[in-house]
Amino acid sequence: MGGTMRAMGEPVIPVADLRYAATVPQIPADAPAPSSEVRDRRGRPLRDLRISVTDRCNFRCTYCMPKELFGANYKFLPQSSLLSFEEITRVARLFTAHGVHKLRLTGGEPLLRKNVENLIAMLAALRTPAGEPLDITLTTNGSLLARKAQALKDAGLQRVTVSLDSLDDATFRRMNDVDFPVADVLHGIRVAQQVGLAPIKINMVVKKGTNEHEIVPLARHIRDSFGPGVVLRFIEYMDVGASNGWRMDEVLPSAQVIEMIDRVFPLRPLEPNAPGETAQRWAYRDGGGEIGVISSVTRAFCRDCNRARLSTEGKLFLCLFANHGHDLRALLRGQHPEGRPYTDAEIAAAIGLIWSQREDRYSELRALQAHDTGAKAPRIEMHYIGG
Repeated sequence: MGGTMRAMGEPVIPVADLRYAATVPQIPADAPAPSSEVRDRRGRPLRDLRISVTDRCNFRCTYCMPKELFGANYKFLPQSSLLSFEEITRVARLFTAHGVHKLRLTGGEPLLRKNVENLIAMLAALRTPAGEPLDITLTTNGSLLARKAQALKDAGLQRVTVSLDSLDDATFRRMNDVDFPVADVLHGIRVAQQVGLAPIKINMVVKKGTNEHEIVPLARHIRDSFGPGVVLRFIEYMDVGASNGWRMDEVLPSAQVIEMIDRVFPLRPLEPNAPGETAQRWAYRDGGGEIGVISSVTRAFCRDCNRARLSTEGKLFLCLFANHGHDLRALLRGQHPEGRPYTDAEIAAAIGLIWSQREDRYSELRALQAHDTGAKAPRIEMHYIGG
């Protein structure tokens, strides 16, 4: 527990952050070769790896990193604790052997990680076992997007997702709580579109009593200003972590979001793009593009969840609502009992074993009102693991 490793004469590896429990992964004795057909205990494959490259953010959004908790004295992870770009690339390569074909870089705010475009170039060189390139995307608050978009595209990034919770400048400044203007984010989206980072997705977290009045105006603006190449998605306010004071009465169900937009811009349902897709897709009947809704509170999608999450210092989490991780960094930087580094085959076997034992389905259990909310062990915070 806690990320130290003391077994069979192995050295102790210090862990930078003890806020979230983690165990050193077990390596199967036979170290079986990775298989793209690995399944968890509920039959779900492994297809998507979300990689947090920093726990820092320059926003203090009230539903994610409220300023009263993440103020000037908050201690973020030191640089030495973060996985290096080489370590991240190594882990990503091992995950592709298990069937992962999509990588999403996240944070915190991933564009705060120095030279993140170098990491993207390294990941873009990876291939699936079938020789196909990976789908590489990045989620950002958009504050640095205008200045970084071209470099990201040149490095091999294919598309971006931008968080934008309001079109109204006063509301947006209030929600990000650092007085950042919405015009700069919109400019970043425009630049990203111009350099070819497409399709662009825009995520709006809807918090009842705060910004639901912005739903239709934002939909209208995206339709009129950016066209069908930009997809707006509405996310139900989620109970991630324990710092945002989440309450069920602040959740606006996605069904109501669809009703609000449909009254102004008639919609028709679309089929999912791929198995395990989190968003329900809706098209404007007049051909003006599409929107999506992510309903993790009122309509759980655990049944098809094929995502794993890697924290910035190498802890593997199997659910966005987890309170326990698996310390892959201990293997990446550790020594085998034989006095040598762990091999790719051994680490890949450990990853396969972790996934094969997975049975997480938090949102389904929450809907049944039968889930331990984590009072004894805090769930991971959104800034630490990304969305």
